[in-house]
Amino acid sequence: MTQASPTLESLTRRLAELPADFLGEPLRGSKGEVHTAALVRDSFEAIGVSLSAADLAAFEPVATADRNARLLTAIALWLIASEAFAAKPKDVAALLRALETDISALAAHASALQYHTDPERREELARLLLARIGRRPAGESAAVARDRLAAISSVERAHLIAASRAAEQRARDLREALIKKAAEESADKWTRE
Repeated sequence: MTQASPTLESLTRRLAELPADFLGEPLRGSKGEVHTAALVRDSFEAIGVSLSAADLAAFEPVATADRNARLLTAIALWLIASEAFAAKPKDVAALLRALETDISALAAHASALQYHTDPERREELARLLLARIGRRPAGESAAVARDRLAAISSVERAHLIAASRAAEQRARDLREALIKKAAEESADKWTRE
């Protein structure tokens, strides 16, 4: 996150002002109206990047596609069309991977529409996409931008909750094992006497 970008407020405002066309039903199989692969291709061409058919394969309409992830991809593409992404990013592959993997991870934790309507989710999406192209919001240091993204990340929060639950389960299992061992030792002691 070495380069500063436009203000975070301008990016989140752009997400809040998302046109209804980007909220159309994603094409999945023969159902839906928004062809996500075409949106990806057009958005990348607008920033001076031509994608191959292989690059677009992950966004092609298939019946099993995750509707929420495809809708969130369209919302993210609206942000990519902003001035923050106007200059060709240094790492186009990272931005494409973000659309393929990070967007799916975000979609697993919240409705795509929340990234349009909820201020914290808009901030999370804007910060995530900026981070993937090595940029940060204007007026923030790289450390502050990283810390703020980690603080509002729904994916990070889910990982922390899962890790906490796993630690609690391990502690519970350990306590039960110690109680069982103590009971067995006590029973052995009584049988010897």
